[in-house]
Amino acid sequence: MNVIRANVLGFCMGVRRAVELAAGEARRAAETGSPVYTLGPLIHNPRVLNDLKEKGVEAVEALPPECEKCTVIIRAHGISLEKENDLRDTGCKIVDATCPRVKASQLKTKELTRAGYCIFLAGEASHAEIEGVFGYAKDAKFSAIVNSAQDAKEAAIRLFQIDGNAKTALLGQTTISEALYNDIGSAIKKHFSNLEIINTICAAATERQNALRDLLRKTDAVIIAGGKNSANTLHLLEIAEESGKPCALAEDAKDIPPGFFNYKTIGLCAGASTPDSVIDEIEAALKG
Repeated sequence: MNVIRANVLGFCMGVRRAVELAAGEARRAAETGSPVYTLGPLIHNPRVLNDLKEKGVEAVEALPPECEKCTVIIRAHGISLEKENDLRDTGCKIVDATCPRVKASQLKTKELTRAGYCIFLAGEASHAEIEGVFGYAKDAKFSAIVNSAQDAKEAAIRLFQIDGNAKTALLGQTTISEALYNDIGSAIKKHFSNLEIINTICAAATERQNALRDLLRKTDAVIIAGGKNSANTLHLLEIAEESGKPCALAEDAKDIPPGFFNYKTIGLCAGASTPDSVIDEIEAALKG
């Protein structure tokens, strides 16, 4: 079997930074004995989270009582300003591992809100990044999360009924597809022609998507390596499915469908939170 890797795969800058920060805190914790937590999973990859847990970094949804001496790492997806302020009130040590691209979206949302803009945020309402960024629009006169052109149309109509002359801005989840982002922007512009569309799509996500499209032209089938809760990995899977070629998402080698070992040429792509060790493991298993 011939395995071809995508030209771009593995950790993006934001994920690598977060993992390195967490590993550094784990080493310091081993020396001091103070506990280290991440507020929610640091990134969306089970292998990485298990490795960090073995090193003493535990993901929690809420901090335990009396945690003044602990270290808390803000996840790569970020948190809302309100949650961050609450965290600082605990007196614990805080390490901000928010992806710089996500942090830029947070600060831009805050800036636009203060300038009187109504905010449209494109993405998945339940995704940690969107929850965090949306928290920065808390004081906006109007704000809405939209995940389709239809969502955007309905939200724009609601705002138009309130204020047809409102200043509006659109920001998006860093992993959203460019096509979907454009469709959402077009739907809002039908009601607010002066909509400001902020380019918040991460270049790393776009590069991986383009690399996958190139890979699909060269292979019989494709494996997408990554976490099943990873938005950017799931977007890669959607692109592969749209091609009509056999494809599968694999968190590790055990997830490779048996039938994939019969193909002559397999493409291997990976999400931005997939470690090299998982990519290598899957390639080795495919080659037998």
